[in-house]
Amino acid sequence: MLEAYRQHVTERAAEGVPPKPLDPEWTAELVELLKAPPAGEEEFLLDLITNRVPPGVDEAAYVKAGFLSAIVNGDASSPIIDRAKAVELLGMMLGGYNIATLVSALDDADLGELAAEQLKSSLLVFDAFHDVAEKAKAGNANAQAVLESWANAEWFTQRPEVPEKLTAIVFKVPGETNTDDLSPAPDAWSRPDIPLHAKAMYKIPREGAENPEEQIHELEKSGHPVAFVGDVVGTGSSRKSATNSVLWYIGEDTPGVPNKRAGGICIGGKVAPIFFNTMEDSGALVFEAPVKKLSTGLVIDILPYEGKIVDHETQEVLSEYEFKSDVILDEVRAGGRINLIIGRGLTRRARENLGLGETEIFRTPEHPADTGKGFTLGQKMVGRACGVEGIRPGTYCEPAMNTVGSQDTTGPMTRDELQDLACLGFSADLVMQSFCHTAAYPKPVDIDTQHTLPDFIRNRGGVSLKPGDGIIHSWLNRMLLPDMVGTGGDSHTRFPLGISFPAGSGLVAFAAATGVMPLDMPESVLVRFKGEMQPGITLRDLVHAIPYYAIQQGLLTVEKEGKKNIFSGRILEIEGLENLTVEQAFELSDASAERSASGCTIKLGEETIAEYLRSNITMLRSMISEGYGDPRTLERRAQKMEAWLAKPELLEADPDAEYTAVIEIDLNEVKEPIVCAPNDPDDARLLSEVAG
Repeated sequence: MLEAYRQHVTERAAEGVPPKPLDPEWTAELVELLKAPPAGEEEFLLDLITNRVPPGVDEAAYVKAGFLSAIVNGDASSPIIDRAKAVELLGMMLGGYNIATLVSALDDADLGELAAEQLKSSLLVFDAFHDVAEKAKAGNANAQAVLESWANAEWFTQRPEVPEKLTAIVFKVPGETNTDDLSPAPDAWSRPDIPLHAKAMYKIPREGAENPEEQIHELEKSGHPVAFVGDVVGTGSSRKSATNSVLWYIGEDTPGVPNKRAGGICIGGKVAPIFFNTMEDSGALVFEAPVKKLSTGLVIDILPYEGKIVDHETQEVLSEYEFKSDVILDEVRAGGRINLIIGRGLTRRARENLGLGETEIFRTPEHPADTGKGFTLGQKMVGRACGVEGIRPGTYCEPAMNTVGSQDTTGPMTRDELQDLACLGFSADLVMQSFCHTAAYPKPVDIDTQHTLPDFIRNRGGVSLKPGDGIIHSWLNRMLLPDMVGTGGDSHTRFPLGISFPAGSGLVAFAAATGVMPLDMPESVLVRFKGEMQPGITLRDLVHAIPYYAIQQGLLTVEKEGKKNIFSGRILEIEGLENLTVEQAFELSDASAERSASGCTIKLGEETIAEYLRSNITMLRSMISEGYGDPRTLERRAQKMEAWLAKPELLEADPDAEYTAVIEIDLNEVKEPIVCAPNDPDDARLLSEVAG
């Protein structure tokens, strides 16, 4: 095993990347070597078991946790790992297979205190919380100490606060950087292998990024962390891999988590919403600020509590900004937004168990003042998912996720994230996995995914399609319920029924595992159609009419520098086309991705939706009869559709709802086709303007 592994290390080093994390087979062989280590290899073997096995519920983690648990329980031994060391190593595994042994060890006279220390910083305990609470109730002092630590949020307070001044050196890429620049589609096969995939970042040289890997390594010689800066950052497809690639160069290693980095600094004149969220989830300090005076190689001081960026040498103020929410400072301290959400939930449960009130340790989002006005359709949908009438823009909320979609180029990363979250069962009502991107021309790694991912999804209660079945959206749309909220790991996951907020694979995994998703409620832009469609005008012309009319009203500009886009980061809400079929409505909602909108709603007629659901019920039951699974999930969704048909009800926007902007499109005026210039869906023009 050692010979093969060292050969692997050499081969990877030749490519300029670290070795892959250990797989279950290598981990099993490592376990045997640890039981009787060859002379001189002790330190190397200990490093492998400590730092090169993935945490969570990865199959290799199962092997590692099993071996360490056996040492703790006295059923196995190693001359280099005693019982105490085994407990420490279990404590580094984040959650999943390690937790039961640590909870059990709370009763151990020799190891109880040490096990308690490990659990105090473990967030992914889920139902094991009840086991700790029961032990505390029965008088176990170690369990009581764990509960009190969770209640006092020591998992959070023991981490360093964001300092008052962060000094960094700038790596700036001018213009617009989309996620395909950071994670090219032709290299999708390597996305789960983060260090290797990062080499494809800016593989097509451009101004400011002629050889990014070499440029960043050169900047690192300054001794300062590198801040990734751009005019417009992260537009395009919802790829967690784009964040992974950036963080591989500017982030920090996490002990016990191989080939993955977190943290870092990202500054954009504009940062696309999905990319912003995936950066938040990974613990990066990401924010929007004017970047005109920032250039590659400039050393800057970021003053997060003052909202300023200054020249490190001259102290000249280069830029001033405001965080969207000060909670991001807690997210960075916690190691990411997902850590913060799970940790806050754990602290809340512990305080409730101990009879304590709300903690004041965490920053709380400022809720906007209630204007007393009505709610938009999107605000009502999210409100229903949160158990209230509506959600005002700017409000932080965690809506229930009714439907979650995952596709195959991001699916392997979603699987990794689910394993990191120690997920053994989905909490979202329906989770669907497609195999649409790699079915036609699969690489060997894609074939492996097609063979292993379906069972992974089904075993957790999800629905898995088969290669060749078709596009994720055409299937997921037929599983939707009216007025519900969901998400998906594809930027075009734009529900024609209800509303969806597409996300990177990390947030998709979180939504699937926990059944909720963090959301800072966006503002809304209303597009109201009126009149009748003219002869020769198609649905595609209506899609293009939205940016065309926005340009005419000065709400959208084509030029990248100083770009104005009223739709960016907002919900696009469409009215006046109630007679469209749901399939036609998707053509409009789908295009909200090109608007950089965070989501889209379309007001449709009740009978249109009823007809669609009746057809979908038949399809879902046909899937069950053909052996698709999980059958319980499919049947549950069919029954919920039947329940809606028995008592149809649709939410509607209030007449006095408030919008950031209202764009009225008179169909009687759209008398010729509207087209978009190549490579820019915002550059909408009348056909007569470009003819000739």
